[in-house]
Amino acid sequence: MKNPPGTKRSSRVRKVIVGVIIIFAALASFYGVMYLLTPYSGFARALVWMDADIKDYEKFPARTMNNAPPLFNFETVDSATQNQYLRLLDTIVLASQPFSTNTVTQASFDEFLASTQTTAFLIIKDDRLIYENYFNGYERDSINTSFSVAKSFASSLVGIAIDEGLIDSVEDPITKYIPELQDKDSRYSAITIKNLLSMASGLRYVEEETPFSDDTKTYYDPNLRVVALSAVIEEEPGKRFHYNNYNYLLLGIILERATGMPVAKYMEEKLWKPMGMEAPASWSIDSETNGFEKMESGINARAIDFAKFGRLYLNNGSNWDGNQIISEKWTSASTSANSTSDPSTEYQYGWWIYPLQSDVDNNNRHFSARGNLGQFIYIAPEEGLIIIRHGYDSGNVNWINLFEGIAAATA
Repeated sequence: MKNPPGTKRSSRVRKVIVGVIIIFAALASFYGVMYLLTPYSGFARALVWMDADIKDYEKFPARTMNNAPPLFNFETVDSATQNQYLRLLDTIVLASQPFSTNTVTQASFDEFLASTQTTAFLIIKDDRLIYENYFNGYERDSINTSFSVAKSFASSLVGIAIDEGLIDSVEDPITKYIPELQDKDSRYSAITIKNLLSMASGLRYVEEETPFSDDTKTYYDPNLRVVALSAVIEEEPGKRFHYNNYNYLLLGIILERATGMPVAKYMEEKLWKPMGMEAPASWSIDSETNGFEKMESGINARAIDFAKFGRLYLNNGSNWDGNQIISEKWTSASTSANSTSDPSTEYQYGWWIYPLQSDVDNNNRHFSARGNLGQFIYIAPEEGLIIIRHGYDSGNVNWINLFEGIAAATA
């Protein structure tokens, strides 16, 4: 007796459905296992967490950095002055917008910022907070993460450790503090602390969109000390600028060993408390087990407190009570590139540098701490200007051009 018409087709359909269900169940099980492994596996984190975002501080464990009185507050301007500046900012946005590929037409400054995924934007001029606003679900007390802005903080801690005699000099070979690297490869003795700070170490660093690339490992791995010590020498140090997260992970190990404490605790004592920060902050760590600060990123704080760090460099390392928190020699070296000897005139000691075209001696310059997805601390010393921008992403904006336009307009 023959099967009724369509029976074979129905059987095939059932098999396909069962196969699809099995595949989805297997994928769900695999994802569940990977999710459970995120505290222990960089591979699992990369698969589950995927691309970095500004909420990553909620995923990583962190070490708290407490603040302490007296708190410092920028002077606020009256409403008339505030409106005057806001009209000026509106004019900048209503111009041709050479700083942006975002085609926002007839937008006010606030509308422009909201449309470009900005979360916080602050402008401080001559210690007066002339503009402060928050967007896209953020408020004054919201936490913003730094990404690579953390490198500028790390650099300042190296400078303080040198001021205190805990580190002798930027010319020290890194093997003085990490001698096991010498056993791994004798060429490590040629790499100096300065090479790490200025991104000229000669270490190999490959950025690829895979769970095994250097940028993924140095961001997601739960044992970043081991990752740092696994770095491979590619070329002679001091010859070529190559932005490289291994450099600042190695600086973190040096800071730990030189100071005898976690990097975040050293920062709490030497920066967060003395600067009169408004609120406690945190520094994300690789894992609860290993407890090493994510030196390449991961400082989490209010936007107003990032501005106070900018003020420290605007004032050449001196805080508002007249205490020299970081030496002027260090802040100057960090933000002024020597075009005759440095591999890059655009980056030095954790800061991006923008020499003014009219300044042949590079004595006057703008500079910024800069992080992934458009996080900025921008400083124009001759204008007494600090600009903070945080956001979900860069919003297709050339923020440096916009900052320079604001500096010129508010001069």
